[in-house]
Amino acid sequence: MEKLKVGVIGGTGMVGQRFVSLLAEHPWFQLTAIAASERSAGKTYAQAVGSRWALEVPMPEAAKDIVVQNAVADKEAIAASVDLVFSAVDMKKDEIKALEEAYAKLECPVVSNNSAHRWTPDVPMVVPEINPEHLAVIPAQRKRLGTKRGFIAVKSNCSLQSYVPALHPLKDEFGLNKVLVCTYQAISGAGKTFETWPEMVDNIIPYIGGEEEKSEQEPMKLWGTVAGDHIQNAAAPSITAQCLRVPCSNGHMAAVFASFDRKPSKEEILARWVAFSGRPQQLQLPSAPKQFIHYFEQDDRPQTRLDRGLEGGMAVSVGRLRPDTQYDYKFVCLSHNTLRGAAGGGVLLAELLCAEGWLQR
Repeated sequence: MEKLKVGVIGGTGMVGQRFVSLLAEHPWFQLTAIAASERSAGKTYAQAVGSRWALEVPMPEAAKDIVVQNAVADKEAIAASVDLVFSAVDMKKDEIKALEEAYAKLECPVVSNNSAHRWTPDVPMVVPEINPEHLAVIPAQRKRLGTKRGFIAVKSNCSLQSYVPALHPLKDEFGLNKVLVCTYQAISGAGKTFETWPEMVDNIIPYIGGEEEKSEQEPMKLWGTVAGDHIQNAAAPSITAQCLRVPCSNGHMAAVFASFDRKPSKEEILARWVAFSGRPQQLQLPSAPKQFIHYFEQDDRPQTRLDRGLEGGMAVSVGRLRPDTQYDYKFVCLSHNTLRGAAGGGVLLAELLCAEGWLQR
């Protein structure tokens, strides 16, 4: 199969860097364009990033000499040169919405890591194992935008990727009705390292702006249904969330408490987790973990440093399942926030779009 040419807009930030690293050797996609702000335009990628490379893996050699373009001013040239773009731009929300729609209207599909379009009713917000059927709303979006090929698809908030996958196989079978979740989120979720955010060393900040609202509301769209020209959000379960920033480089952990209409046994829950797989596993997509949910029997697992990289950082780890005195059960979840939660989830979504025929030239 001939590789699709792809670009990354917002390629110099942390999530953009992760996109670049994942796409450099991708079997289906060829990274041919990187765009960022005006101050980076005209420089090679290596020059534009300079000492700000924030990943644990080295900058890909194939990306170093790509000349960075202006994500806004050069959008026509970028859209004409690639088959899709990944969006990780750092701008005001209304500016992001306008820019992503501009690329889509230039007939360039957009896979976005940003939150700007998550609540646009005809924009699918997809975790590929959970709601791939939401891609069916794309024709309605194309009709609104007046495009034949262009559209926008987004991924959900990174913190959701730890606990929603664990709840999903239980939701319909047992009637999930109430959830309390506390998330413990790594500093890379703010685009930071310990070098750039020394205040986080030996510290916890009990507030992340807008994060609790996203954690409570975005699952309702993921669990919604396509209703003609829009996604109709689910009405249940009720979710309350509290989100804390913790001194970890990567990896979002969640402590989950859940109640059901029909309380399952522990064995039933474990069986559902072990058996669960989704469309990416059926299609054997390149970035898909073979086992989506891994359960640890040890009392002290999952651990952030030990388990965030499971299956290339694309699997979800769960542990400490036990009955609770206020809810039916409680357990702990972990996912890698810049891989499964951000750029990796975006690449997996693009693979799904490709496999399902939404990226045909």
